[in-house]
Amino acid sequence: MIAHRAGLSNEKSNIIPDGEQIATFAALILSPASDDIENRITALVEDGLSLDSLLLDLLAPTARHLGVLWEDDLCDFAEMTIAMGRLQRIMHDLTLRYGGETPQHRHGRSILLLPCPGEKHSFGLALIERFFRDAGWDVTSTVRDPSVNPSDRVRGCWFDVIGFSLGCETLLPTLTEAVSDMRRSSQNRAVRVMVGGPIFTANPGYLTQVGADATACDARTAISIAERLLDLPARPC
Repeated sequence: MIAHRAGLSNEKSNIIPDGEQIATFAALILSPASDDIENRITALVEDGLSLDSLLLDLLAPTARHLGVLWEDDLCDFAEMTIAMGRLQRIMHDLTLRYGGETPQHRHGRSILLLPCPGEKHSFGLALIERFFRDAGWDVTSTVRDPSVNPSDRVRGCWFDVIGFSLGCETLLPTLTEAVSDMRRSSQNRAVRVMVGGPIFTANPGYLTQVGADATACDARTAISIAERLLDLPARPC
């Protein structure tokens, strides 16, 4: 989908897509004839936007904007699902073309990533997975392997951190139950739980409500927060 026309800068560009550009890009993603997507991305690459910025400052806010359109009934579920699939393919193409080799060195830290039960969209988790892998974490994700049974996996394998994503408030009770279940089932009795999604940024009190240890506003901060969590006393199960 994305032609390889230029290398990406390793530095974060000062030219970050603004709200209008995000809305325009989201409209292209929703359009059945979205041939201009490649040109838009190529222009940002030529402006010096790094791979991390393409993922976090273009694709991630586009996904959030699409979520707002869906909540406001400005696009239907089928359109939303197709658009999110396109974003995932674009992320995959960009990472293949411009990403470096995944580090072979692993520092032994492990994380299980999964959506809240009932959550339909997983673009944010796929993005987080990429950053944790690049940082040397061992990552298990239900996005990559939908056959993973989370409860069975945490009983049989050691995870330092479990990360949930959630996009809507209606599933908060479900997430609360899922967090509690993961803590009870975990082989690691001191497992840390992180949650992510715009609702936690907008409503910090939800973090305590669902029984999690931390949240992060984006993938840039998620890794450092996860690493700091491992130095804190464990929350009682």
